[in-house]
Amino acid sequence: MMPGGGILDPVGPIGAAERQILLNSTAIMLAIIIPVILATFAFAWWYRAGNRKAEYRPDWDYSGAIELVVWSIPLLTVILLGGIAWIGSRNLEPSRPLSSRVQPLKVEVVSLDWKWLFIYPDQGLATVNQLVVPTNTPLDLRLTSATVWNVFFVPQLGTMIYTMPGMTTRLNLQADRPGVYDGQSSHYSGEGFSGMRFKVHAVPRETFATWANSAQGAGKRLDARAYGELAKQSSYVPPAIYSGVMPGLFNAVATMKPLPSGVPAQGRPPAHVMPRPER
Repeated sequence: MMPGGGILDPVGPIGAAERQILLNSTAIMLAIIIPVILATFAFAWWYRAGNRKAEYRPDWDYSGAIELVVWSIPLLTVILLGGIAWIGSRNLEPSRPLSSRVQPLKVEVVSLDWKWLFIYPDQGLATVNQLVVPTNTPLDLRLTSATVWNVFFVPQLGTMIYTMPGMTTRLNLQADRPGVYDGQSSHYSGEGFSGMRFKVHAVPRETFATWANSAQGAGKRLDARAYGELAKQSSYVPPAIYSGVMPGLFNAVATMKPLPSGVPAQGRPPAHVMPRPER
């Protein structure tokens, strides 16, 4: 991870909101932790053996005032934490579009063994282990898996979300400042998991438009045969660009249907459809 990066150094509205929830929750919990620590030292000092002012009450067994404090403070803490979690989860629903006057960029994300495929349907191109996005522009992500469960996560953008075979999840993010940010899979998926990383390049909108125009003629086409090769298990795959994408590729992967040429859209079969070993 780049120096200074991570969930505490967000670069977009989702990451910033999640950091605020984390800081607020920590502050609320510290409202209990700090007084308890101080009270522990205070009681130990007051009831030390050499303090003759400390009263010893062997028959004392109940205090309504103490019980009220002991139960009311944790209750208020739970209510506050619950309110923050409920409001935050509602406002940060992953499929909820971001409010913006700018048209969102659509990206289709496919997790493979052990690499990430990003398809730009409106631009007609695709990349591997490299996500180039314009700054101050909402990202409308549709995600699925061609193999097993994975988790898409860019710590500085916020909100990790599962990619699952046979299903489509939605995620809306945004990068507010230019930079190169680390992305990863945060769900173990086999021996090549450690190399399942990618870079997010957030660039100005004009730079993104220039990149998209140049990329449309820079690489080979992602047809059925190219996808079949890409779907084979490999790790630490260098970034690549495809200048064209076979129509319906993402939907074929998400619905677990074979491609028109007969090439299976799935790589390693999901666990629930893995063939049983012969005895």
